[in-house]
Amino acid sequence: QVQLVESGGGSVQPGGSLSVSCEAPGDIFEINTMAWYRQAPGKPRAFVASITTDGETGYTVSVKGRFTISRDNSKNTVHLQMNRLQYEDTGIYYCHALVMTDSWSSFFDAWGQGTQVTVSS
Repeated sequence: QVQLVESGGGSVQPGGSLSVSCEAPGDIFEINTMAWYRQAPGKPRAFVASITTDGETGYTVSVKGRFTISRDNSKNTVHLQMNRLQYEDTGIYYCHALVMTDSWSSFFDAWGQGTQVTVSS
């Protein structure tokens, strides 16, 4: 079981910016797509953004143009820059990655511990 380590987040007023970061263990053989999910109060976990090893990105419609996902393959990290935050962006943000521990293994899911992002007045 691989645990991703998250950092960042916090509280901000509407229109402000926050970021979250995620790091995978250094001994991981290979990391495929990395992504961010979030869970708003009373709602199921939902996709936010993803980025492939080649840098192709995808976003849920509600954050497109406001959020930017990026990664540093040499550091096994993924970042999510969140601008013009809205009340609806509030939630716990979870980092996700498809990881392979050895060359003969299959990719499997790895998750971060969750980071609170709060947008309030």
